[in-house]
Amino acid sequence: MATRRATVVGSGPNGLSAAVVLARAGFEVTVLEAQDGVGGGTRTAQLTLPGFRHDVCSAVHPAALTSPFFQAFGMREKIGWLIPDASYAHPLDGGRAAVAWRDIGRTAAELGVDAGAWKAMLRPLSRRIEGVVDFTGHQMLRVPRHPVTAARFGLRALELGTALGRHSFRTEEAHALISGVVAHANTRLPTVGAAAAGLLLASQAHADGWGYPVGGAQAIPDALAEDLHAHGGRIVTRHRVDDLSMLDWGDPERGDVVVLDAPPRLALTLPDVPTGWAHAIRSYRYGPGAAKVDFALEGDVPWTNPDVRRSPTVHVCGTRAEVEASENAVARGRISERPYVLTVQPSVLDPTRAPKGRSVLWTYIHVPPNSTFDATEVITRQIERFAPGFRDRILASHATTAVEHAEENPSSIGGDYAGGAVSFRQLIARPLLSTAPWRTPMKGVYLASASTPPGPGVHGTAGWEAARLAIADTTGERVELGDLF
Repeated sequence: MATRRATVVGSGPNGLSAAVVLARAGFEVTVLEAQDGVGGGTRTAQLTLPGFRHDVCSAVHPAALTSPFFQAFGMREKIGWLIPDASYAHPLDGGRAAVAWRDIGRTAAELGVDAGAWKAMLRPLSRRIEGVVDFTGHQMLRVPRHPVTAARFGLRALELGTALGRHSFRTEEAHALISGVVAHANTRLPTVGAAAAGLLLASQAHADGWGYPVGGAQAIPDALAEDLHAHGGRIVTRHRVDDLSMLDWGDPERGDVVVLDAPPRLALTLPDVPTGWAHAIRSYRYGPGAAKVDFALEGDVPWTNPDVRRSPTVHVCGTRAEVEASENAVARGRISERPYVLTVQPSVLDPTRAPKGRSVLWTYIHVPPNSTFDATEVITRQIERFAPGFRDRILASHATTAVEHAEENPSSIGGDYAGGAVSFRQLIARPLLSTAPWRTPMKGVYLASASTPPGPGVHGTAGWEAARLAIADTTGERVELGDLF
């Protein structure tokens, strides 16, 4: 019998993970990538000045360290990782700041009267991070392997995602620390979906930490590509796929498959798509976009609070009320004058990212979909608020609007980095309600992007789930991670 073919559209971490699994299972694998290099949103490039290495999209990867797929693959051993003592920080006016240290006891001790409340919320989850990842890292129509942890996680998400969350803490520092991580979800606040996303990130902050690769995010797709090549797969760059009906991906009756690390709507370009499935895919909603600015700096960011200088990830906005006002403005189609700025300063631990004595800074704000807003000035002002003198240290900057990001990365509809709105409904139905949302009704066609469970993040899980379904459907064999690695 001829070797089964697998065509993977998109070389983000999920696409490459699917390709690795299929190649190891004996498929003849080809990955098609629109850009001139692999990685999708997990790439590193010189965007400002020579010698400054900036992450194009994702920069810090807590999900990569807790991902069962990456653990089996050996990602922690294959590349160099930096795991900071301070997972994330949140500066406040007057030189104050709250820091989520990896040591939860140290974090709690700095929160004063909220010490007990912080530990009560996050210690049980961080200690049982495997159960949290098992619950949040799959489709929701299943019995979790760790039901007590799942129930605890769900109750805390309900608390933080409703008016009850106003009473979870008493200090401005604790409220800021939790709101900064919840705002990663890029949606109106408070909501249960955003609270669940933030609670996962906060739990990871006190468990395996918020690690990132030495030299930049590019190390992750490069490691996957190396393994793919070692097992006979190939990657074709500068090959954009806009119409599957025009793509020769083989014969599904023979066992050939196509895996899409791309928007699910790409599957609608196939003939004979069932009406109900097509309606569900067209009804799938995308969230606001992101306006990103990369900076090349002389020295580092002169944060007023010295502890903020120790944390690669910094949430810049101020109080919880300001964070929520910023995100709710975006949900209404506006941009706040004092926006929530997600900031990463990788150079605090990685001197390879910039010439000696200089540093790179990665920033973005949330904006309405397809926005053409250049965020350089508003981000500069907001950082200057907590780091006077920041503006004077800027050597160069590179702005990417939401619409420009959408044009560069087909998976980012409207500039949405998350692959779809992070709502309670779309945590359960992503992109539709199914016990196997990675499988489509078209034979041989599978979905593997962030628009499928477990959603955004660099974890490879969607690729693994799509590939294992493809293997089971074509060979009749159910594979586990231990069978391949």
